[in-house]
Amino acid sequence: MFEDVSVRLGGVSILEGITASVPQGGCTAIVGPNGAGKTTLLLALLDEVPYNGRIRISQSVKNGKPRIGYVPQRLTFDRGIPITVTEFLAMGTQRKPLWLGISRAMKTRAMDLLASVKAEYLASRRLGALSGGEMQRVLLALALQQDPEILVLDEPASGVDVQGGQLFCELLEGLRRNTGFTQLMVSHDLATVTHHASHVLCLNKRLAAEGAPCEVLTSATLTATFGLHMGLVDSRAMPEGMYGCTASCCEGDKDA
Repeated sequence: MFEDVSVRLGGVSILEGITASVPQGGCTAIVGPNGAGKTTLLLALLDEVPYNGRIRISQSVKNGKPRIGYVPQRLTFDRGIPITVTEFLAMGTQRKPLWLGISRAMKTRAMDLLASVKAEYLASRRLGALSGGEMQRVLLALALQQDPEILVLDEPASGVDVQGGQLFCELLEGLRRNTGFTQLMVSHDLATVTHHASHVLCLNKRLAAEGAPCEVLTSATLTATFGLHMGLVDSRAMPEGMYGCTASCCEGDKDA
């Protein structure tokens, strides 16, 4: 999917010659230290930053450009703005101004989207009153609005407690299996990656390794990606399954 992709911003090299695959229908996680270029790689895919090289989408995606849904790490907005979750989900597709009301069809669509992420109870809540986990579910519902073929997420569990992050990843796994989208996410949580990703890209400006979690999340690769301190971590202290296969490793065998 990524073929010799490089990015320079302000004269600074952010990514250098990234060539990597993203198996179609699976969950690919991008891991690496801060400043490694993980988010920049996502932005290149979204065509939000200039890059050299090529980003190729599978020929199985028809009708021109693929539909891509995007869940950012956080949404910056005025939390005092008087808008409900339903209005937020409708504002991108409804033609008439929100102050004229929301059509019945739009309300039904918003409720269906919230139901898909198990968040119907948020429909009438004010957007600025949501917790981090609730906001992530609403942003996921928004990303699902266009029935994406590729779902891109930047630190989807950021600002969410461990249990909430686990539930969010389980929700994503169920949605992916039901709809068949290809999931590409940035994550700093190696335990989450081990248990939920089927493919991993280890990135630090250059690609250090790629493959199934059980193949690439090794002491040697972690050292090459994160630095010496990660390589010195005793495997007994790593999350269960870090050095052993999980069922997710066998998902998806075609490149997106």
